[in-house]
Amino acid sequence: MIAALPYSRKISFFTIALPGDDMLRVRLTTLALLGALIAGVPIAAQQPVASTSVAAPAGLPSDADILGIIKQRVDEKRSAGIVVGVIDADGRQRIVSYGDPGSGQPPLDGNTVFEIGSISKVFTSTVLAELVQEGKVRLDDPAQKYLPATVHLPTRNGKAITLGNLAMQNSGLPRMPSNFKPADPANPYADYTVQQMYDFLSNYQLTRDPGAEFEYSNLGVGLLGHILSRVTGMSYEEMERQRVWAPLGMTNTAITFTPWMKGHLAIGHDPQGNVAANWDLPTLAGAGAIRSTTNDMLKFLDANLHPERGALQRAMAFAHEERAPAGNMGIGLNWLIAHAGPDKIVWHNGGTGGYRTYIGFEPSRKTGVVVMTNSAGEGADDIGFHILDSRLPLVPKAAPRKERTAIDVRSDVLARYPGRYQLAPGFILEVTFKDNALWAQATGQPIVRLWPESETSFFLKEVDAQVDFVRDTQGNATALVLHQNGQNITATKMPTGG
Repeated sequence: MIAALPYSRKISFFTIALPGDDMLRVRLTTLALLGALIAGVPIAAQQPVASTSVAAPAGLPSDADILGIIKQRVDEKRSAGIVVGVIDADGRQRIVSYGDPGSGQPPLDGNTVFEIGSISKVFTSTVLAELVQEGKVRLDDPAQKYLPATVHLPTRNGKAITLGNLAMQNSGLPRMPSNFKPADPANPYADYTVQQMYDFLSNYQLTRDPGAEFEYSNLGVGLLGHILSRVTGMSYEEMERQRVWAPLGMTNTAITFTPWMKGHLAIGHDPQGNVAANWDLPTLAGAGAIRSTTNDMLKFLDANLHPERGALQRAMAFAHEERAPAGNMGIGLNWLIAHAGPDKIVWHNGGTGGYRTYIGFEPSRKTGVVVMTNSAGEGADDIGFHILDSRLPLVPKAAPRKERTAIDVRSDVLARYPGRYQLAPGFILEVTFKDNALWAQATGQPIVRLWPESETSFFLKEVDAQVDFVRDTQGNATALVLHQNGQNITATKMPTGG
């Protein structure tokens, strides 16, 4: 479902980033997650880099310092509004806010409602950890065990996908299913059904063994949330309410908007500053459907810092345990683990069409941060990391985009480019020719137009990205090169029917 260049590797169309956005980054954005939920295509994870020559900070920044950070971000028009919540080492909680909540909405504060996107994934893992500790499921249980007999999860080399694989992002399932084709790009998950998910899973062939490699998958965690709902006999929302939100007093956290939540909602904005629609995720709820406030998220964060308080908190600590590699970081049960010198930051991020969010904490210091923004622009990750550890830098404002001018190209030239181009495993860019123009659609993302600068070079207007087609001696496309975020990624044209 998110602009933290030091923390992400953007290597594909629109965004390939850290998990979290982000969840589900199916909007055209140039940010980096975690995710997002729902926000990029997180296929690699890189931990933030801190200067080892500088001592770790003694405490978190002051309210004035935090205000300075978020005020600059908003005043530079990199975000509409930001709310930051922190927990100091002594347990004191503080909230700092600045910016625009949207037309007709009350000022931003701790009660402002945001979509948290892929941070929903760690709520999913919290319930998983609880059920494991209660002896009701095991991490090494095959996920197939909890699905209808008519659904056939793929296996490879005799290895089945386990609940642990789904939570550690190494199931081998792709980021998004190939039959994800939104009717409404503004609310892309709303019409994806359980039956569609079952159909995809029953026909998908794994390209690697379960457990072999980290690959951020919204589908995988969405499936995990669905399975846990079946295990508990409750909807995902009711399961989370009974097991997590109600015990922690998170009274303003939900998936279904209450009238109060609607009245306190920060209006989301896309990267260009336009109002964005809210997202609904009925099938993949576990990957990014939750809405919450900073006050409620601080309750969740505080519980994660204190395993001594009870069974729920002990389950949370169980979910933090590092279990597998995730790029240059580690991963527990959906929680990502970054190492800054001797210190450890446990974190996740999120993003939907109009929001970017971050949650992170240092268990040894008992400090934590929540960052909530109502823009799908530059994200919240770098702010969260920097507040936790000032050695981790803030991301500077990007240089202005180069002005580009579209030209006319003959239809017979354009007609040689359509096809399917593989940018990454499970991530395809489909190019089509319609209405005398080229269009491109990446897996799980809306369709956009490619504007020609020459017969072989094209650009997007939504984000700062360009595409060059590679042609053979007959003038037919054999590959394309995506230029984005300083990287040049070659995608080979797939055989017809591939």
